[in-house]
Amino acid sequence: MSVLFISGIDTDIGKTYATGMLAKELMKQSINVITQKLVQTGVAINPDNGEMNIADDIIIHRQLMGIALQPYDLDFTTCPYRYQKPASPHLSAQLAGHTLDPEVITNATQSLQVDYEVVLLEGAGGLLVPITEALLTLDYIATQGYPVILVTSGRLGSINHTLLSLEAITSRGLDVHSVIYNHIHDSAAQTDEQIATSTIDFLQNYLAQNYPDTHWLQLPMQDDLYETVFDLPTTFIKSLKIR
Repeated sequence: MSVLFISGIDTDIGKTYATGMLAKELMKQSINVITQKLVQTGVAINPDNGEMNIADDIIIHRQLMGIALQPYDLDFTTCPYRYQKPASPHLSAQLAGHTLDPEVITNATQSLQVDYEVVLLEGAGGLLVPITEALLTLDYIATQGYPVILVTSGRLGSINHTLLSLEAITSRGLDVHSVIYNHIHDSAAQTDEQIATSTIDFLQNYLAQNYPDTHWLQLPMQDDLYETVFDLPTTFIKSLKIR
């Protein structure tokens, strides 16, 4: 296994934070890992050359990993498609007068696999976000057969969104590799402590009964994001099957 697709139950669930922190912890295990972004919207144009900047999420990944931008970032291999309009990829591409070719993303991933043991591919928005008029994100992932890591939280409605996401993943014959409960929203107005605690208990029991091989991870939230420790169980590392 060398490619894991990281998505979330909704937009703004903390996929980027989870992806960067997961990469950081894999690095600590001496695993050669890189992150990739499927497509990034809401990217600013560089006023010096009129070109699209490096994807914002890739920059955040590197900051969380504690490393500089990599050559594959600078030549845009880690995110070939970047659009200015902060919208669904299919709309952002349309407004830019551009057609997104999924093969370009696939070729970029394969290039990264040559030099890295693990590629963490972060999606844009939720699982069923359209990346073209004819292709949903999860259907693209299904063509590649990538195992999925699903990021969730304790916000009201998370149980429903999580179970729907799990069904969408399995209906396409994909493996739910892990569920990451992200504590990044613990202090948000829409997060109630009793609901969040109940959500954790329910989801853990649901996974144990219905997805016994799926890893359950909890990503803590600290005042200093860069000091957060994200402990990965030995079983998670072994599941990557890279050694």
